[in-house]
Amino acid sequence: MKSQHIEEGSLLWKPSEQSVKSSNLVKFMGWLNEQYGHHFLDYNSLWKWSVDEPEAFWEAVWNYFEIKSYTPYTSVLKWDKMPGATWFEGATLNFAEHILRNRTDKFPAIIYQTETIPQKEISWDELHAQVSAIAKKLKEIGVKKGDRVAAYIPNIPEAISSMLAVTSIGAIWSSCSPDFGAESVIERFSQIEPKVLITVDGYHYNGKAFDRTDRVSGLIKELDSITDVIFIPWLSDTSAANKIDTPKKIHVWDDILKSDTPGEIEFAPVPFDHPLWVLYSSGTTGLPKPIAHGHGGMLIEHLKYMELHADVKPGDRFFWFSTTGWMMWNVVVAALLRGATAVLYDGSPGFPDMKVLWRYAESAQVTCFGTSATYIMSCLKNGLKPSSEFDLSALRSVGSTGSPLPPEGFNWVYREIGEDILLNSTSGGTDICSSFVGGNPMLAVFAGEIQCRTLGTSIESWDEDGRPLTDEVGEMVITKPMPCMPVFFWGDDDGTRYRESYFEHYPGVWRHGDWLKITPRGTCVIYGRSDATLNKAGVRIGTSEIYRAVEMETSIKDSLVVSLERKNGDWYMPLFVVLKEGQAVDDAFKKKIAKNIRERISPRFIPDDVIAVKEIPYTISGKKMEKPVKRILDGEPVKKVASPDSMRNPESLEFFVEFSKNLP
Repeated sequence: MKSQHIEEGSLLWKPSEQSVKSSNLVKFMGWLNEQYGHHFLDYNSLWKWSVDEPEAFWEAVWNYFEIKSYTPYTSVLKWDKMPGATWFEGATLNFAEHILRNRTDKFPAIIYQTETIPQKEISWDELHAQVSAIAKKLKEIGVKKGDRVAAYIPNIPEAISSMLAVTSIGAIWSSCSPDFGAESVIERFSQIEPKVLITVDGYHYNGKAFDRTDRVSGLIKELDSITDVIFIPWLSDTSAANKIDTPKKIHVWDDILKSDTPGEIEFAPVPFDHPLWVLYSSGTTGLPKPIAHGHGGMLIEHLKYMELHADVKPGDRFFWFSTTGWMMWNVVVAALLRGATAVLYDGSPGFPDMKVLWRYAESAQVTCFGTSATYIMSCLKNGLKPSSEFDLSALRSVGSTGSPLPPEGFNWVYREIGEDILLNSTSGGTDICSSFVGGNPMLAVFAGEIQCRTLGTSIESWDEDGRPLTDEVGEMVITKPMPCMPVFFWGDDDGTRYRESYFEHYPGVWRHGDWLKITPRGTCVIYGRSDATLNKAGVRIGTSEIYRAVEMETSIKDSLVVSLERKNGDWYMPLFVVLKEGQAVDDAFKKKIAKNIRERISPRFIPDDVIAVKEIPYTISGKKMEKPVKRILDGEPVKKVASPDSMRNPESLEFFVEFSKNLP
């Protein structure tokens, strides 16, 4: 399907006066005006106050959401420079308790479906009972506050109840999807030395079953710290536990639930910055960074984002296609903080066809449908028309993240999903497990633009010398602390790795590694990673601009571009394309690509060569591996630049290794 060209910045949607009035954000502004004597009339003034006076803002958020603390805080924020901020010193609380306090019989806690299991529901009472039973078992086998519990688990309800059980007792959660390779999982979990492993025997994907019992046996053998295993039979029955070769004690999930009489859960009060979970950077280079986030930071940030930016209300049905190895899984869990239903899907988004998720959105009556920009563009290219085939009347918003969504993707959402939809394009990262820039129910949507900088996020676009830019592309920076910034990297005792990751380029200021433009109206445009920048003789642009121009051609399924600097000062910029069947790279094709880039960007960025490949390398979480490909073409060995087990398709790198041997 030919993607319809639309200019960046074209107005696509404006909220109705009634929808603005009924939004959570307007209610919050009214509460601030009434309780604190403010006079906020628009979002920009509210945002400016939230970053100019962070202590006042975050204390107001604390009070608005009636956060329960077992002990009072003595100060909201202490800091003189980043890193090193201290939030809500003295407070003790529990993240899981704030989810389970929303227990109700009015709507389900979880709706789920897999490739092999039709749509089912888990009630809040059932969720509470599972959390109670697992928490008791964890205590019984000796898990204490501060211990780590690792999970090798698909996106299923047991993952959520396990996480809540672990964190309810003050232990620390960490998860990987079972499609991760053994080495990749060991690289992650070995850094945190888990005491307990929660695991399945396998998973289904794209119509196939993948037995993982041998891999689980290997994990347990490699992870000496494990004392016990909690086993969830997923491919078969409980007898599959016998296939796991280990002397460690195995506790079967169903037996744990059957042996428990549901009761009240005893939540462990922990300090605000006590680690809640450990997430991991993508691991495309070196060991993945084990990023620890705190109970309080995640609680207050997710309450803010879900309520005020995603506009989630009790009873909503919140879906975001993810796995347990991506931070968006944690965000789906956070919908429970607002009394919404977490909607899960485990399997391929393309099996048995590209319509499976839209079919599910209809049957589950999803109100927020979240996915990746890549998936939206795939729907566009495959000519999908979801609103013509499915009843999506319950849908209020569509979320997009993972990579920049081109204007054509914005346009497709409004053309083929619904004219009155809030398109919540958002950008953040595993680093904060939330969004720096994102949706806003009060504001209009413009093609290719993210609606706003989120509340409490002091975000700017800077040039190389640290000067703020408006309506120009620069480095995304955060100039003041946020509660959701990592409390530390696991094992980084002196904080060196943490500082090097964010605070070296601009001392005391967080540099995120994205190209950002802030428009005069306050909207934001992300142009891709600044560390995968295209640089031709000193002129730089983000890769997303190239992809937008290139993938206008309907014969192109996917693409990847890098820019290489030669020792003689010359530049070489190859473009790699995945073509539809029957297409070929010939002179006419290259001329089309050149014309699109010349007219839409600049003649400077016409590729030096166009090369057909079978597939583009991706991480498991769906990110194009531009930087590793660039390093391979620069002559570095694969083992130094990429971890195959953290990739969706590691064999795809073989082409680039061979190509590097005969570079033009």
